[in-house]
Amino acid sequence: MVIEKEEEKISTLLEDLTSLESYARDLFSFLPLPVCLASSIGIILEVNPAFENITGYNIEEIIGKPIEDILVKKEFEELAKETLEKGFVRAKELIIFTKEKKEIPTSVSTILRKSEEGEVIGYFVGLFDLSDIKKTEKDLKSAQIALLNMLEDVEEARGRAEEEKNKTVAIINNFTDGLLVFDPENKLSLVNPQAEKIFNIKQRDMINRSIQELKTFPTVEPLALILFKEIKDIFRKEVQIKENLVIEVSSVPILRGEEKLGNLIILHDITREKLVEKMKTEFVSISAHQLRTPLSAIKWTIRMLLDGDLGAITLEQRDFLEKTYRSNEKMINLINSLLDVTRIEEGRYLYKPVLTEIEPICQFVIKSYEDEIKRKNITVDFKKPEKRIPKIVMDVEKIKLAIQNLLDNAIRYTPPGGKVTIVLKRGKKEVEFSIKDSGVGVPKDQQARIFTRFFRGANVMRMDTEGSGLGLYIVKNIIEAHGGKTRFESEEGKGTTFYFTLPIKEEFTEFLKEF
Repeated sequence: MVIEKEEEKISTLLEDLTSLESYARDLFSFLPLPVCLASSIGIILEVNPAFENITGYNIEEIIGKPIEDILVKKEFEELAKETLEKGFVRAKELIIFTKEKKEIPTSVSTILRKSEEGEVIGYFVGLFDLSDIKKTEKDLKSAQIALLNMLEDVEEARGRAEEEKNKTVAIINNFTDGLLVFDPENKLSLVNPQAEKIFNIKQRDMINRSIQELKTFPTVEPLALILFKEIKDIFRKEVQIKENLVIEVSSVPILRGEEKLGNLIILHDITREKLVEKMKTEFVSISAHQLRTPLSAIKWTIRMLLDGDLGAITLEQRDFLEKTYRSNEKMINLINSLLDVTRIEEGRYLYKPVLTEIEPICQFVIKSYEDEIKRKNITVDFKKPEKRIPKIVMDVEKIKLAIQNLLDNAIRYTPPGGKVTIVLKRGKKEVEFSIKDSGVGVPKDQQARIFTRFFRGANVMRMDTEGSGLGLYIVKNIIEAHGGKTRFESEEGKGTTFYFTLPIKEEFTEFLKEF
């Protein structure tokens, strides 16, 4: 009876042992970590599927192989020694070799297997694939290096930007012209020392103020009046800040691509230039007046001689006197032109503005040149508009002089047999006068200077040495004084067309308000 009970217990224990072995084997097989069982001399006795996957060997190929085939021999010997000494090794990084000799970084852990008698019978070896972790570490390291390089570049760029900023500030502070910078909201954001000196106001009192707020300063008010509420583009506009201080104002937008960052106002002190110009104008005026009196006396004396008031003269004497008279007339015309320029510069050129028609003035000027037109065999065609041109407020003598200067140039520089066409047109708010010749034209590289004082084209100077170069300058100023505009088109060797426009004023008093 007792024997039966003992046998029954043994049978139960054997069944439990079998179940436990089956459980252990199933656990070993399904364990996700690669695990192998090695003998005490390093022969692989058993592996799980995960170990097969990582090494590339199937179970038939790997069983019986020395573990040195997947580990470096020296590293395995160190691993075995450490395991014997401590009984285990945890997470030691080693390289394993697959069937295809591919290196895989792993974390290796071992534990010693002993018999019931305490003898070493082998090892459990577990692996953890570090490939993804190593790749991530590598990526992180690369990112770290890239970030450090970026930071170095940013620091270098910041240093360069700081250096450029310091250079710019130094240039602004030492610039001989006054500089004002307005932000996109038209508030003053920068004032350089020269601008402080011009306005006699400290930067701290001006900064962050709008144009309207700046008008409260008496010295800034003249500038604010030309800038208005919104800063507009200005080029070399003269402004008198106070007595004995005249500045030239230019305004340019500050752009970054198509984005407007604000406006830069440049203030150039031209007080000395204006003083020199005034002295020069006064000198020319005094000299011209002093010269005109004796020249007029010479003119009338010669005229009396030519008219026989002082007795009969020979043909030879008459010829000399007529040449002298013509030369004297040229001198008087030059003096008159210089006086006209002086009056223009002094702003006192228009004396007698009246409401009148321009067509009779054109006809009068053309008639006065009839002899010269016939002498050069030039055709002058005057094209009048079909509709009657309204009366215009103008200084008749000055408009007559402007048309005369234009016609004189057209006849002078058109070769014999050429043609001059004069056209009057009526617009909605203005009358346009144009005069076209078939003359020598103006060289393209000299056209920008055509309305400046004393300008004469290089080509016309070769063919005609006479002329003051003041005619077109006077024309431009006469027309602009009437509120009109001048322009021209020219091609060297083919001719030139000059245009000017005069505004049609609704009332005479409207024009007088401008004087």
